[in-house]
Amino acid sequence: MKRFVTLLPLLCLAAPAAARTDRDLETTLARFDHDEHSDLRGVVVMRGGRIVAERYYDGETADTLHDIRSAGKSVTALLVGIAIDRGKIRGVDDPVARYWPEARDSAIGTVRLRDVLTMRSGLAAFDEDPASPGNEDKMDEATDPLAFVRSLPRADPPGTRYRYNSVTAYTAGVVVAKATGMPLADFARASLFAPLDISRWQWTSDAAGYTKGQGNLSLTTRNLATIGEMVRNGGLHHGRRIVSAAWLRQALTPKVGIADSDPFADGYGYFWYAKTERIAGRPVAVSFASGNGGNKIYIVPARHLVVAITSSAYGHGYGQRRSENILKTLLERDMSSPD
Repeated sequence: MKRFVTLLPLLCLAAPAAARTDRDLETTLARFDHDEHSDLRGVVVMRGGRIVAERYYDGETADTLHDIRSAGKSVTALLVGIAIDRGKIRGVDDPVARYWPEARDSAIGTVRLRDVLTMRSGLAAFDEDPASPGNEDKMDEATDPLAFVRSLPRADPPGTRYRYNSVTAYTAGVVVAKATGMPLADFARASLFAPLDISRWQWTSDAAGYTKGQGNLSLTTRNLATIGEMVRNGGLHHGRRIVSAAWLRQALTPKVGIADSDPFADGYGYFWYAKTERIAGRPVAVSFASGNGGNKIYIVPARHLVVAITSSAYGHGYGQRRSENILKTLLERDMSSPD
């Protein structure tokens, strides 16, 4: 059985020494001004809750909204947690049909929320296989996405097999909407974005009028970092509780090993990834949200760091490699300097 480094230190609220603008990190970001691909958009580095390095590329600015693609799944996971905190959802052992009654007689209806959140629903849905019945492109093309999800057959017993797909994150968004009695985007506005002082954002809805909990959320790079800092700080923003520390422990602790299928991650929690990077020969635990093209929220508890990256390298593998390289380069520079 694969062993994971627990990320419980992420929830420690002890503040580090006062953060400062870090010229070394700024210089590091400047190295990417002439990247061979002109689709890197922005990088924001926060230490202890303050921006210590920030840079924009290829016409992007601090005010530009950017589609973070599947990194939005991790935001959906936060909203599930907030709904549980508020008693709208009883817990992750509940089946989908408890909140989505119309799904009761479908394969998705009996799946527990914990298996939805870890992409182990057992549905015949695999985004990396165009022929898969539940492939994301097919769901996007459906005139009735709700009926599409309910029509999907079961391929495996729920909870037994990880298969990356957007159907499960969409389902999580539908559950939140039905449990709270409002669109997912409206719940996000009231319970997450407004409390984080995020006023500029866009979240696309589908043909059925449901917010796409699987992605298509647009934020500024700074606001992406703000979400990451709230998570790093155990669910607090300027002393205000946004989401419970208990939920963040559950969401960020890996439930399934995925290193065999994902070169950029060791494990998967509730729509959040985990990886232990080796920097200067030392293991560094990282939690992260990830979207197509290299869009990331990296959280590095041991260094009190959050690194948010926006990128438009959609459909290109180099986007993911570049973002990981940016993170590792920043960590190498940060760890070579005294705390």
